[in-house]
Amino acid sequence: MILHPGILALYTGSLVTLLLIFFASSLGLQILMKWDIRSNSETQLRLERRTYLISTIVQYGLLFEIFSAFLFVYTADDLHNLLVGAMCATGSLNANPYGFPALYARLATLFTAAGWIAVNHVDTRAEDYPLTRIKYGLLLFFLPVVLTADVLQVLYFVNIDPNVITSCCGTLFSEGGKGLSSSLSSLPIRQTRAVFFALFGVTALTGIAAAYSRKKALIGLYAALSLAFLLVSVASVISFISLYFYQIPTHHCPFDILQSHYFYVGYPLYASLVTGGFFGMMAGLIGLFGKTPSLAGVIPGIQRKWVIASVAAFVVFVIITILPMVFTSFTLEGY
Repeated sequence: MILHPGILALYTGSLVTLLLIFFASSLGLQILMKWDIRSNSETQLRLERRTYLISTIVQYGLLFEIFSAFLFVYTADDLHNLLVGAMCATGSLNANPYGFPALYARLATLFTAAGWIAVNHVDTRAEDYPLTRIKYGLLLFFLPVVLTADVLQVLYFVNIDPNVITSCCGTLFSEGGKGLSSSLSSLPIRQTRAVFFALFGVTALTGIAAAYSRKKALIGLYAALSLAFLLVSVASVISFISLYFYQIPTHHCPFDILQSHYFYVGYPLYASLVTGGFFGMMAGLIGLFGKTPSLAGVIPGIQRKWVIASVAAFVVFVIITILPMVFTSFTLEGY
């Protein structure tokens, strides 16, 4: 099991990234204590030279953390072929108690890594690098997040036993079961579908208005709507969107659409959803730095670009969801 290419890639990449973040965190402690952009001291000049290099290296390491979330899901899905009773990533993740916690931790690293890269991008747009302390403080917070994800990942893969029969999506995402997954599977399809498309319309229109308006309140509203649409979309994938791809009215698994039988449509589907949610929320969050003098004229332009990117990603997500609704004869009118 340990020789699986995906597992080896995850182990190697995670170890390298962890070492990079650990090294950068030690620099972060020095920056929190000694950074002063107004100073011409030797210490300040040395810190500035090191931050340019470290920020670039850490950024590439964090890009792997973003990629590793999708690689983890792909690897878990591929492992189902080696496990008794597993039909997709659901069965693989159910193989031991560490599977789903490892997945949630990987998703946490995805958003936090992307968030750090976004803050670093904003910081480099100003000549005085006003967010240097903040971004290296965030890096100190990010270190335990990455460490937790890596530990759970190791525990998950090490404790997979091919001889243990695991339960699959038929049990976890059944309407008659217990837990959050079953509750989402049991959501009324017509009402959920109506909420999904209505919320998308409101979110998209608000995003367009926010992108071409100078009203800061619209950006904040769009950020909140982006989070709401992200959560509603996840519930909708389980409730009704996945059913159109499977053309089976009782199969609610959100992982099967990642397989070749469905042309790996799950990857662009989830990637566009995560992209839209992330840029939408970050457009609102960076508004917190708007009072910084050197960023006052920079942030509105960045917010506009991120809102447009978010709306575009959400549009791609919705287009993918409606393709099987439009081009197949399968319907859910009786449900």
